[in-house]
Amino acid sequence: MIVELAPRFLTWDDVDPTRQAFDATSVARTVRSLGPARCVPIRPDIPFGDPAMSAWSRGEAETWADAMSFALVQHYGRWTVGWRWSHDEGDFDGGPVGNWCCPRDSITTPEEALTRVEAALREWREWLEYLVGWFEAYPLDLSDIESQRILWERSARNLILQVVDRTGCGSGWHGHCRQVLTWFLDHWGVPPEVARGLVDEAIGGRFHSWTGPDTVVVDDVAEQLAFSLRPADGRGGADAPAQDHVRRWLAVRESVPWHEIPDGGADGPVVPLRDGAAEDIRAFDGAIAPARAHGLLSALELLRVDAARGARLDFTLLSSWQRHVLDTPRPPQFRTAPAFAKRSRERYGIGPDTRARFDACLAGSASDDGRPLGLTARAARACLDVCFFHPFDDGNARSAFLALVFVLAREGVALDGVSLLRRISFEADAPQDPLILVRYINIHLAETRRRAAGSTGSASR
Repeated sequence: MIVELAPRFLTWDDVDPTRQAFDATSVARTVRSLGPARCVPIRPDIPFGDPAMSAWSRGEAETWADAMSFALVQHYGRWTVGWRWSHDEGDFDGGPVGNWCCPRDSITTPEEALTRVEAALREWREWLEYLVGWFEAYPLDLSDIESQRILWERSARNLILQVVDRTGCGSGWHGHCRQVLTWFLDHWGVPPEVARGLVDEAIGGRFHSWTGPDTVVVDDVAEQLAFSLRPADGRGGADAPAQDHVRRWLAVRESVPWHEIPDGGADGPVVPLRDGAAEDIRAFDGAIAPARAHGLLSALELLRVDAARGARLDFTLLSSWQRHVLDTPRPPQFRTAPAFAKRSRERYGIGPDTRARFDACLAGSASDDGRPLGLTARAARACLDVCFFHPFDDGNARSAFLALVFVLAREGVALDGVSLLRRISFEADAPQDPLILVRYINIHLAETRRRAAGSTGSASR
């Protein structure tokens, strides 16, 4: 699972400033040209302790900040999501950014809010450039590790101290410290998954929120990290063969214990107090671009008509919605070439039977009286099928979300919130990701039922 707008999931490949063009002098103009700049929410004039303020901050304001992050990613690249990684308990704990805190504190007037976005983005970029300067201070070579351990140790120690200084050791600072050390090893040729393991083992849970590490601990962590490195930890010289993440997903799909997953849809249809899918589209996609929201809302309306008539979910049905999502004159065709996602970390192959296998998978989203599978598991599985078959040249994440909504709607279930379902992406070969997605659907569905029942109870009194 990758929380798309959460900086703690950023890899060095995502953020390496030597690979990401950026003109600091044009930031103000760029930020103000993005869709969210035209609809900055204004903080209500009420006390910070008022529950209405919390509701505004977690709702309208946070959705706007998410939309701004998405727009920045679209323009500059994924590295930009760190602009909200503030010190202490801001949007994301323990970051290096001081120019942004959280929607409640940082969104005031539109002009002031946009100025803070610009300053925070510049600050985050400067930090990344500062880090790569430290990484390059001592050119390191894993093949000559024995003679360079003192340099590896010194570099790691300095990096820990830099993160300590930059974050102020507030809430969650150690998460960014682990990340920076992982980036450092990745920069010098250690694969990220290996680097994460080495860093976690070296730190060993000895860094804590709100507490600066003792010098002895810093020295010991740096020493352990340096002495844990081996020449074999580096990347191999030969290029790995191209992988097909459609096949990897199908293997994971077969291994997931779908029938054992708790089903939040077992209690039957539910009518929410509000249309969570439509409201999120208006707030999030509408802030990015009104045309984007219009297309999704049109697809959502058509989807619900199809759900009411009990339509079968297949590529043809998805394509009829995707025509509105992408604003194309005709329903888009199934892709004819390999597709890529997550900065090309996932590659989805194509073969003569790919579309047929896709339709066969989607057919499993319908209720099966012989061996019934829970509704929320079927909705999650259909969503992930769209993600990892990647049938369209563009807009697959939106198509996957619509598929999830459709499977629920076909059995009379709608949600009054979808925030856990739209700002995340999943990995084709991660067996835990399907379980996480089902859990998120169940959480939203339980909240929807609770609010609907509360409203009915209030009305009857």
